[in-house]
Amino acid sequence: MSWPVLSVVTFLPLVGVLFLLMINDDEAATARNSRWVALFTSVTTFVISLFVLVGFDPSVAGFQMVEQVEWLPALGLSYKMGVDGISVWFVLLSTLLVPVCIIASWESIKTRVREYMIAFLVLETLMVGMFCALDLILFYILFEGVLIPMFLIIGIWGGQRRVYAAFKFFLYTLLGSVLMLVAMLAMYWQAGTTDVEALLQFGFPSDMQYWLWLAFFASFAVKVPMWPVHTWLPDAHVEAPTAGSVILAGVLLKMGGYGLIRFSIPMFPEASDYFAPLVFAMSVIAVIYTSLVALVQTDMKKLIAYSSIAHMGFVTMGLFSLTQQGIEGAVFQMLSHGIVSGALFLCVGVVYDRLHTREIVRYGGLVNNMPKYAVVFMTFTMASIGVPGTSGFVGEFLSLLGTFQVQNVVATLAATGLILGAAYMLYLYRRVVFGVAPNEEVSGLPDMSRRELGLFIPLIVLVFWMGIYPSTFLDLMSASVEELISNYQLAMATAAEQVTQIAEMPVTEPVSGLE
Repeated sequence: MSWPVLSVVTFLPLVGVLFLLMINDDEAATARNSRWVALFTSVTTFVISLFVLVGFDPSVAGFQMVEQVEWLPALGLSYKMGVDGISVWFVLLSTLLVPVCIIASWESIKTRVREYMIAFLVLETLMVGMFCALDLILFYILFEGVLIPMFLIIGIWGGQRRVYAAFKFFLYTLLGSVLMLVAMLAMYWQAGTTDVEALLQFGFPSDMQYWLWLAFFASFAVKVPMWPVHTWLPDAHVEAPTAGSVILAGVLLKMGGYGLIRFSIPMFPEASDYFAPLVFAMSVIAVIYTSLVALVQTDMKKLIAYSSIAHMGFVTMGLFSLTQQGIEGAVFQMLSHGIVSGALFLCVGVVYDRLHTREIVRYGGLVNNMPKYAVVFMTFTMASIGVPGTSGFVGEFLSLLGTFQVQNVVATLAATGLILGAAYMLYLYRRVVFGVAPNEEVSGLPDMSRRELGLFIPLIVLVFWMGIYPSTFLDLMSASVEELISNYQLAMATAAEQVTQIAEMPVTEPVSGLE
């Protein structure tokens, strides 16, 4: 592709930000114009991001549409962007969910509307840029930059305990990332470059790999989030506005998984092999423990937040199985979870906007007066459980299949999470949708408006498309995953050969007279 499509998709939202900053009218007109400018910008960005998909060659394993400009030549840093079969889907997921978030906030956000829209557009630039970045320092800047608008979204437009939740989210994620920055500097001194493509080819010494892997893992495990560093997520979700929860579940949790695929596994293969049992143990605990915790929740958002941690347990498990099915299943699960979990938070947002409570006990019998809502909520509940024919089934099945090939005990234990997942999601659905309405206020709630219904239709189409015809998504990533696994196996074979050579080296006798 002759034009810099990745840079256009990345920085176009900032053009919308400039227009928003120029709006200078009374409060009502500013709010109205801000909504339309933000929507137009985000939809245009999504349409242009489809060109990335159209121009992508699925048979090529390496990076495509690469753009490179010297940035700080004295330090060897450059602005370098590119996508492969894995990152291309995350770019599209980010550009799809931002307009969804803006439409979802159309009526619920009434104060500081312009600033709210600016935060989302800046967030979109940082997210898309992070998935395309092919320079270590550029990746780090964008990876950490995402924290700032998200911190503001939770801290300004969130619930009652918003300040506590925002600071907890910020500090948790920042602490892990400081270690990653130190590791990046060590990699730069060792390899003499921050170019991701060059680093993927560079063989780091075995003893160094372990420390680098742990430093990167500290950052990515918090982002995923993995047990036991997951406690910031339920608080952040509960206090965040609906759109904030959508983007948090839809994209921000995927940054950790993406980091593991892009850096930890290919750059530190020996360490990845060594620490795989640790990841498996943490994943199984995450799946079972957080599912049990979800069962006892009284807040709808908190229940879905704990379910997100359980679903991401399948992702980390699939990634470190280091099999074709496992990694493809993990990436697919991340995409599926991004859509399904985002949609479930939107479902909570629909009833929250009407009744201003998230307590499960305050609802019941919604099927009588909100039949459209009941159908939409059921669709995403089934996808979250992983019913065949929906996107959730494909991702979880492939992750379990890949894990079973290398660790059948781990896969069997994780499979119990599917039963628990069905238990807490059906519990939620039954209490909210069926039964008797607790009061007249609930029985009189209006059904979904056209705006709300229009929001869900593309997400429902995607859920069934991914569930019925997953090869659309899997074919694009298969070449990149194959290359990842073959490079990993080659690195492990080389390491084993070196160990053998050292073991077979003759022990030299000390020369007499020099003892």
